[in-house]
Amino acid sequence: MTHGNPPATPPRSTLVVTAHAGDFVWRAGGAIALAAARGEKVTIACLTFGERGESAKAWREGRKLDEIKAIRRDEAERAAATLGAKVRFFDAGDYPLIATPELTDRLVEVYRDTQPDVVLTHPVEDPYNGDHPAANRMALEARVLAQAIGYPGPGEIIGAPPVFYFEPHQPEMSGFRPEVLLDITEVWDTKRKAMECLGAQRHLWDYYTDLAVRRGVQLKRNAGPNLGLPHQTLAEAYMRPYPQIAKELA
Repeated sequence: MTHGNPPATPPRSTLVVTAHAGDFVWRAGGAIALAAARGEKVTIACLTFGERGESAKAWREGRKLDEIKAIRRDEAERAAATLGAKVRFFDAGDYPLIATPELTDRLVEVYRDTQPDVVLTHPVEDPYNGDHPAANRMALEARVLAQAIGYPGPGEIIGAPPVFYFEPHQPEMSGFRPEVLLDITEVWDTKRKAMECLGAQRHLWDYYTDLAVRRGVQLKRNAGPNLGLPHQTLAEAYMRPYPQIAKELA
């Protein structure tokens, strides 16, 4: 009697919900590259191209709106490919990004289609950029609705994937605490290459390089002296809005 091979376990899935075309690179590029390097599926739900508020260089060059959108789309696609992720564009319009039931429904479909094991998105607060809290609200609401068996829409319902908030540009003003420090040293070169795809925001390349160094110093300080960490460790910081589920404390 022969037995068929058991069905293959699907790869783990990460969903990143981001307001603008560059946000997922600056704030979570290391986490994305690490997941992709492990063979996991990473999907980026990019709500806007950041065409109005995040593309000052292109506006000063005299570019038109449609041209700027095309530039930012190309940059984001190249950055996502560099990190090993797929990106889905919503083209919802930025400055302001308006949270709507229609956008939330589209996010529910993405949740059910990707069945994420982990969700990365913006934190609740950002007094400098209202698009980021709007993305947060829709990401969290869609996560809950995608779990509801009676909520209409295609796809299977999801479980309750853990959510991590990536670091905002002004953490001190946004109520952000670095509760999780992720070592991204082994994929730093990949993240930096992805950052360099974002020519429209070149002024941020060095800022986020310096931030990775500072968070790496904090990681080493909190990891203890005897773990064999590289001399220069680079890291990203995250917050957790929901309790961590564990069978032991570690």
